[in-house]
Amino acid sequence: MSGDGCLSDSPAATRPKTKPCSYHGAVGLSNKYVRLNVGGSLYYSSLQVLTRQDTMLKAMFSGRMEVFTDKEGWILIDRCGKHFGTILSFLRDATVTLPKTRQGVRELMAEAKYYLIQGLVDLCQSTLQEDRLRAPCVVPVITSLKEEQQVIQACSRPVVKLLYNRSNNKYSYTSNSDDNLLKNIELFDKLCLRYSRRVLFIKDVIGDEICCWSFYGQGRKMAEVCCTSIVYATEKKQTKVEFPDARIYEETLNALLYETMPVPDNSLLEATRRRAQCGSHSEEEETWEIRECVRRFHVKRYSTYDDRPLGL
Repeated sequence: MSGDGCLSDSPAATRPKTKPCSYHGAVGLSNKYVRLNVGGSLYYSSLQVLTRQDTMLKAMFSGRMEVFTDKEGWILIDRCGKHFGTILSFLRDATVTLPKTRQGVRELMAEAKYYLIQGLVDLCQSTLQEDRLRAPCVVPVITSLKEEQQVIQACSRPVVKLLYNRSNNKYSYTSNSDDNLLKNIELFDKLCLRYSRRVLFIKDVIGDEICCWSFYGQGRKMAEVCCTSIVYATEKKQTKVEFPDARIYEETLNALLYETMPVPDNSLLEATRRRAQCGSHSEEEETWEIRECVRRFHVKRYSTYDDRPLGL
């Protein structure tokens, strides 16, 4: 064969027929090519390629490491030979076409680390990072309470849920409610794009509210921000949808605190709850309320036509 490449992947080549022997010193320096058996895959490669970069292969073929050969003179390397052809291509050209799958790139990177080929390791890491940034953001849409519970309990990450159900309205909307509803949906999409790898975002289209945010940590609801209220316009009621973006951002950041906690942490639960909403009278009651109560924020507004406090 006139160049580097794989000769065979046949099962017969997977095990040498004779006991390997070992020796020290440079291997076949007078030969242009050497024969390699990498985990049963057979390759020819030139010493010039194998010693071009300061890697473990250069140490093997410059006499700094002990090597093993079989009876037929094949140099034995006890590694998987699946990606060794790519290793040789990178040593020859300093660039290579990486596998199409993330798993393949991870396998190649593991081999590159073993052979101490830092340039190829960096290339694999860069590709994995780019793929991670380009990964699609998937948002489940909840259609039943049972499905919601299963999704939340099965997720190890914090969960942010947006419920929007415009058809649930009993009254007419105020003039800017549609705009605010769209702003809530737009904010949800932005948060998804920014935190989707740290937080599970889900949508609910069957709930009792018109627009409501829920925040879960360690499988339990930690906070809720309801964006709707009822206002009176002369003799009729209207539904008002608000856009409390600051509160939503705050609760999303609070949820991020739970992304790495394997078990409930009392101090963290206490730090992210509002004690003013819990009327505890004993340490035992206080601990229970810290664990169980949910911060519920309902937007409250006063009517422009009278002084009555309205809202939920």
